Amino acid sequence: MNFLNASDFAGEKAWDALDLAVVEGASIRLHWTDKPYKWHVNDGKEVFVVLEGKVKMFYRECGETRHYMMGEGSLFIAEEGEEHVAHPQGMARVLVIEKMGSI
Repeated sequence: MNFLNASDFAGEKAWDALDLAVVEGASIRLHWTDKPYKWHVNDGKEVFVVLEGKVKMFYRECGETRHYMMGEGSLFIAEEGEEHVAHPQGMARVLVIEKMGSI
């Protein structure tokens, strides 16, 4: 058994990750960041959970860019092919579950 306090993980650069587990082809990673990611589309479903901080999640829907402010405990589920980008508002720690090898 392993125990981990997510608050103890701090990356050296934005979007550094601690690989926690692989479960039936899905990677579970703890990310630390203080800078936006990049617009991207996953080749499978992605579950994004804010553990600490705030993240403004931008996504495209019907050709329009929209956003949602996520706080601690907020979840975002991107279906395969949905374009999105995370913009932390300061420092954030997030848990990401996605198909192994996804961007």
